[in-house]
This record gives sequence, C-alpha cells and structure tokens, in this order.
Amino acid sequence: MNKDTGTKFSLHAQDGLARRGQVTTAHGVIDTPAFMPVGTVGSVKGLLPEQVAASGAQILLGNTYHLMLRPGAERVGRLGGLHRFMNWPGPILTDSGGFQVMSLSALRKMTEEGVTFRSHLDGSKHLLTPELSMEIQHHLDADITMAFDECTPFPATYPEAESSMERSMRWASRSKQAFQPRPGYGLFGIVQGSVHEDLRRRSVEALIDIGFDGYAVGGLAVGEGQETMLQVLDFTLPLLPAEHPRYLMGVGTPEDIVKAVQRGIDMFDCVIPTRAGRTARGYTPRGTLNLRNARHQEDSRPLDEACSCPACIGHSRAYIHHLFRAEEMLGPILLTLHNLHYYQSLMSGLRQAIEEGALDHFVQAFREQQALGDIPKTEAGT
Repeated sequence: MNKDTGTKFSLHAQDGLARRGQVTTAHGVIDTPAFMPVGTVGSVKGLLPEQVAASGAQILLGNTYHLMLRPGAERVGRLGGLHRFMNWPGPILTDSGGFQVMSLSALRKMTEEGVTFRSHLDGSKHLLTPELSMEIQHHLDADITMAFDECTPFPATYPEAESSMERSMRWASRSKQAFQPRPGYGLFGIVQGSVHEDLRRRSVEALIDIGFDGYAVGGLAVGEGQETMLQVLDFTLPLLPAEHPRYLMGVGTPEDIVKAVQRGIDMFDCVIPTRAGRTARGYTPRGTLNLRNARHQEDSRPLDEACSCPACIGHSRAYIHHLFRAEEMLGPILLTLHNLHYYQSLMSGLRQAIEEGALDHFVQAFREQQALGDIPKTEAGT
C-alpha cells in the first residue's frame, strides 16, 4: 500500500506475543486489542448508536451481502455513506459478503468470476465478484474493507481446502486491484487454508506478496473447536508481518478472545454478546447467567455489582428475569447493553494488562473468577 494512503497501525506495547496498539482510520482511532460489535444491516440490534459507543466500542462491523440486498449500497452511498445513514461517526469495517453468500444462499454457483446466488429475502438472482464487493464497500464508505474470499467450510478435504484457498488468493489479488486507495481507508486480506499449516503458510505468503493494510485469519469458528482454532493461530500468526494489525474473524467467547490475544490477535468481531442478550444470557466476570432461570425471580442484585452499564446501575436480576418471562423488548435491550459493556471492559482490561506487562496475572485472575461461577442469592446474603 502507498505510505500516504490506507489505515495506519502503531504498536505501543507487547507482553509476550500479546500486542497493544492503535489503528488510525479516516473516522477515528481504534485501540487494540479491540472488539467490534456486529451491526450487520446497519444496526446493532435493539440499541442506539450512542448506547453502543457508551459501552466503549470504537468500531462497528457492517456486511456487504446484507446491505447490497437491502437497502442497496448505492442508496446508502447517495445518503452519505453508512456512517451518516446509521448515525455512527466512528470507524466501520465491512465484511466482504463471502461468508454470507456461502452460508445463507441455498442456491448458489461459484465460478472463477465470483458467486451467483439467490437472495435469502426474495429469491432474486445476484452475482457477487471481488470487483463488485470492493465497489459496494466503497459506496458504504467503510474505513476497513475486507477482500472478497471463499470461506472454506469445515470439515473439508485437503484438496477442497487447497482449491478454496487458492481461489481466495486470486480473488484477493483482484480485490486489491479494484480497491480505491484513500488516506484513512484500508484493505485487509484474509488468510485461508482450513486447518492445514502448509496451506495457511502459502496463503500468508500470497497475501504479503499482494500487500494489505491488515491481515485477517478467516475460516475459523466454523465448527473446528477451540483447541484446533488455537493450533491454527499458533502456526499462522508468526508468519504475519508484525507492523500490521491482525484480525480474527467471527470470534468469539470471552475465553476465546483472551487466548487469542495471548497469541497476538489485535481485532475481533462476533455476534455472541448481542445474540446472547436477545436470548436471556448475560456475561459476567464469574461466567454466564441464564436470566430465564427461576433462581433470579426474587434476586434484587444487579447482573454484576462491579458493572457500570445502565442495566446494572438501574435494574435487578429479578426485573430482567420478569422482562424476559413477559416477553418485553426491554429485556433483550438491557441484556445486550450489559453484554457489550462486559466485552468492552474485558478488552480494556487486556489492553491495560499488556501495557503494564501484567497479562499473565490478568489471565490468571480472569480464569479463577470464571471458574468460581455465580454466587447464589442465598450465599450473597441478600
């Protein structure tokens, strides 16, 4: 990338393999390690942008596939881009649409040109290519554009994984050629290769040869399990250039994030905290709560007494339990708010620990608290 264009990454501290840095974009700075809430169709479900920002989030994720189908990328562009359209002034990263085409479209045909598919909304026929994905993400005004790739399914045979990876690398080259460089706007390549070390190595080498502002590890969190995912990270991350941010796509649980940060990942996204909030699951330092559980119905404590989110400051577990039982929309809203605050608090703690050279202590305390589990109401003395 031209040194005068693209996003900029600065590395401020390291503790072991873990990194503390900043990504500078056209719409602001992202402190890393960072977690990106998912706003697939231009909205983090149930929340105002101001509420998402108040959780500590600095960047959101949008999606090419969904936004191209509805309301249409050109329309968003005419209305001032995704930042203005959804009233989010900070950085936005857009997924290229490759994963959604593979996972949501029952009727699809892949060729070297791209993927022809039928919309999951109305069955209409569309063609998505690397060039069109770059054009759509340009209309959306994404600060970070993702190269168009094929997300290799799991499990896949070695020949299938090799063929998929090689196609993704050809599409990565076409994505780079079609991308319009501007100051503060970056293009990230995506490493593929399934669980095979030699394929991941070849993928990294191809992407570095093309040249990107950042490098994502794709094709994980698709059913391979945490142990395998970590093994792939262990042999992939040392191959990536240290001067660029590293993004682990679609991950994950708090434990996943902590272990990936220890290995050198800088950026994450996942639907888990928001989806969990809509299904009555709340994340806390002492594990996950099911707010539908009857044990919460007379519990006057907040979800987490140390948390400063609106759900914890103003509402009890009993109230949130009642909202879910009564199917009131405020229940999912409050729990989504809390989960995003918890995730951002975790990221803030990781960043501080790396700065202080105290990551091992932080991780040990994290695991000890998680292992303790929630304190029952009777033991808490309430």
